[in-house]
Amino acid sequence: MNGSTALPPWLPTAPCTPGRCAAHPETGSGRPDERAGTVLAVARLTAGTGAVLLGLLLAPAAGLLPATARLALVRGWTRAVVRAFGVRVRYEGTAGAATGPLLVVANHVSWLDVPLLAAVLPGRMVAKTEVRRWPVLGPLAALGGTLFIDRDQLRALPGTVRALAAVLVGGGRVVVFPEGSTWCGRARGRFRPAAFQAALDSGCAVLPVRIDYRPTGAAAYVGDDLLGASLWRVVTARRIVANIRILDPISSIEYPDRRALAAAAQRAVAQSAAAPSAVPAVAQPAAAQPTVARDSANLPLSSVHQRASSRPAAASSSRTPA
Repeated sequence: MNGSTALPPWLPTAPCTPGRCAAHPETGSGRPDERAGTVLAVARLTAGTGAVLLGLLLAPAAGLLPATARLALVRGWTRAVVRAFGVRVRYEGTAGAATGPLLVVANHVSWLDVPLLAAVLPGRMVAKTEVRRWPVLGPLAALGGTLFIDRDQLRALPGTVRALAAVLVGGGRVVVFPEGSTWCGRARGRFRPAAFQAALDSGCAVLPVRIDYRPTGAAAYVGDDLLGASLWRVVTARRIVANIRILDPISSIEYPDRRALAAAAQRAVAQSAAAPSAVPAVAQPAAAQPTVARDSANLPLSSVHQRASSRPAAASSSRTPA
């Protein structure tokens, strides 16, 4: 997602840049009352990093637990990490209705998106192969069952789609960011249709989710932004509130091909207005069941760039989420 290396021309890119989007007046520049003090920021950074490292240490043992216990542990851990970084979260929607195999798709703004979704809709995340090599986060992503994709290899797309479809056919859940790159939250990208082929091939529903942050600039992780710089913006913001809205599932059998299905999911996310910040937060669902909540979840991972092939929706073809 971020870095100065030139990307292949077929990969989606956002016009958002750290200077234009992340360094926005709403982050509190020039307004001391909108920024956390240095001591609090350092405390948040230390607590958040410590929580991430604790997860890394406990991950091997957690892998031995039964699936239900493991998922409950992941939810609790991701909420604890976010809270440690000082991010408050409000979940809306009926997560309890989201049962069975699902392709979860959401807009992509920040590395915060991953733990926020994992806290309420845990599943197999999709990430670019570079994430596997990240210190600390790479091993965590691998232990968490992340599906890594090579964005540079178009010929690998059909195999990626088959891998996603296999997870869905087996009753699992896959989480994808189909914009293909992070966007600042004010601008949004088109949902690339490749990942939706897996939903068509498996016959599972698509669950759209909308992610919004206030202030947007402090949370945005775009362009050539560095993870360290993004972390510092997050912990120095007086308060970041994330709103995660779980929308109604979309039946894949109602759409003739992946492009139509992707467009339907994109419309659902775009038309869902962010909830007003005045809405009171409710207690977070422990088993990702009821409507929702206020909590905190935070932990870096990354986006994946994706592209659609021109194959018809019937064959297990192209796909590269997130």
